[in-house]
Formats: sequence, C-alpha cells, structure tokens
Amino acid sequence: MLNNFQRVQAFSEALPFIQSFSGTIMVIKYGGSAMIDIKLRSKVIEDILFLFCIGIRPVLVHGGGPMINSWLSRLDIEPKFKDGIRMTNKATMEVVEMVLSGRVNKDLVTLLNQRNANAIGLSGKDGNLIGVRKLFNQEDNYVGTVNYINTQIIELLLDNGYIPVISSIGADSQGCSYNINADTVAGALASSLKAEKLILLTDTHGIMYDIDDFNTLIKRIDVIQAQNLKKNQVISGGMIPKVECCIKALQNNVNAAHIINGQVEHALLLEVLTHEGIGSMLTPD
Repeated sequence: MLNNFQRVQAFSEALPFIQSFSGTIMVIKYGGSAMIDIKLRSKVIEDILFLFCIGIRPVLVHGGGPMINSWLSRLDIEPKFKDGIRMTNKATMEVVEMVLSGRVNKDLVTLLNQRNANAIGLSGKDGNLIGVRKLFNQEDNYVGTVNYINTQIIELLLDNGYIPVISSIGADSQGCSYNINADTVAGALASSLKAEKLILLTDTHGIMYDIDDFNTLIKRIDVIQAQNLKKNQVISGGMIPKVECCIKALQNNVNAAHIINGQVEHALLLEVLTHEGIGSMLTPD
C-alpha cells in the first residue's frame, strides 16, 4: 500500500501526461481473459473512468472471444480461426451478434453507468457506424472488414460527454451482418477520429522476441521495425492482426498505438500516465 507521500508523488508524476492528453480522443480495444475475471474487469472500468475524469475522451471497442467460445460450445459449434481471425459461418454469426451486442456490450455499459458515467452502447450497425465488405470470398462466410466509418454519431456522443461502447459487428450495403475483428474496428475508428492513441488490451504483455520471456518485451518500436519483425515471423499468430491494425492506424492520423496486457491491474493507467509504461508502444517513426 502507498503512503500519502507516495500517492501525491504518483499524481505529480502523472501531471505532465494529464496536461498533454486532456481533451484528446483515445480508442481502447478491450477483450480476452480480462473480460472474464470480475476483478480485472472492474479495474479496466475504473481506468476508463479515471481517464474520462481527467479530460480524456475514451471510445471503448470490445470483442468477447471467450464468451463467444463458451456459447458456441453449448451449441456444439466448433470455433475456427485463421491468422487470429474467427472464421464465421451463418450459425456462428448469429451467436457472435447475440453475445457481443446483446450481452457483452450491455454488461460493459451497465458497469460504467453504475459508476455515474454516461455510457451508450452501440454496434457498428447503429447509425450506419461501420460499413462492411466481405473479407473472404467464399459462401457461408460472414467475416467482414471495415469499408468505411461514419464518425458523426461518435463525435456527437463525445461532444456531449458520453462514453461510446462499441461492439465489433457491422453490416454491408444489403444489411447483412458481419463479424469484424475488434482490433481492426478499433484501428479504423482511431484513424477516422484522428485519435491521440489506439490502445489494445490483450492477453499478452506486448510484442516480444520470446513470448515466454517477459524480459524480451519490446517497449518501443516504429512501423518499419514492426514490419520487419512480422516478415521474420517474430510477430505471428494472433499478434498479426493486432500489429497490422496498429500500423495502419499510425499511417492514418494516429500518433501512437499501444499493445498491453489487460490481465495486469490498472494496465491502462500504467501505460498512459507513466514514463515507463507497461507494454509495447508503436510509433510512426
């Protein structure tokens, strides 16, 4: 436990970051195991509210992989993935939309509003927020990628003191629902909103040369270095879409992207409001 002097010192050290980031937009993607653990989920909500209270304008994008897998298991549907992307047929799509928009989204909104935040839950289908095109050219496939972002509704909410909470579902021009990787949605939103930061809360500490050795964590990396690590297969599997969305965001209006471990208590505040940070920060150069 911190004594009073240590508490004051911590706030003093955070002051330059608060001054620098107040008024800016930060897009935060939340998913993975940190969503299941009640204590960790509470800490994430507290961090988002703290950022909101110091003048940062958070936009929360969420997945819900573990919960989707749990429901698929109940229905005897086997989850399938390709390069970290969930392969989604029609039956899986119905479950994905039910879990993300009907359960996870409303749970997060409720948790925020119980703490006197003004949170509003949306899917990408609301207000034509996310236009989608099909990612894989095959039948019975409902995996989409972002075709466009309509930021008007998000900007309206932010300007009026609300915290948007967005599930990663979108629709194509025919109104057909598609599952979109939540990292991809977060990156596209961050670019369209010209966010100060894109922050991905994950189940790993960040980009590491050896995923089993925390000492190999790369604290800061630029776009070219990240592309080389991907080429050399240091970045692989589920980390590929995360890094790709960070790179794309950095090439389109976003100042910094962060990949951090959401299983660490107060990971958001440690990354945003301290010099040392806790994960990997990607920068344009």
